[in-house]
Amino acid sequence: MERIPILKLGDALLVTIQVDMHDQLASALEEDLTARIVAVRARGVLIDISAMEIVDSFIGRMLDNIAAVSRILDADTVVVGMRPAVAITLVELGLSLNGVKTALDVERGMAMIRRHAYLASDDDDQDGG
Repeated sequence: MERIPILKLGDALLVTIQVDMHDQLASALEEDLTARIVAVRARGVLIDISAMEIVDSFIGRMLDNIAAVSRILDADTVVVGMRPAVAITLVELGLSLNGVKTALDVERGMAMIRRHAYLASDDDDQDGG
């Protein structure tokens, strides 16, 4: 079965979606991603959707699910590379993606993840951990 590559980039995992998503591929990505978050103790997940011209409600729900699972595993999710037309479509579909942070590009997304990791390490230090 086809899989979406997950690359480790510092404290984060980078996922670049360059294919049409379908149910099986989305489920496989969610499983692979959660396993990798735990295995490498990732503090963030960066999902690059710049290659996607169309995002439907299925993709929106998939991004929301990935963000929810990642949050439970103490990793922030940041979606980068969203085209203006995609943002408009998501709003028109009523998908607010509450748990998903967005950034214009990978550089800004990584900065958001680094801030989260820094703040989390400060919290750990104060808790004595």
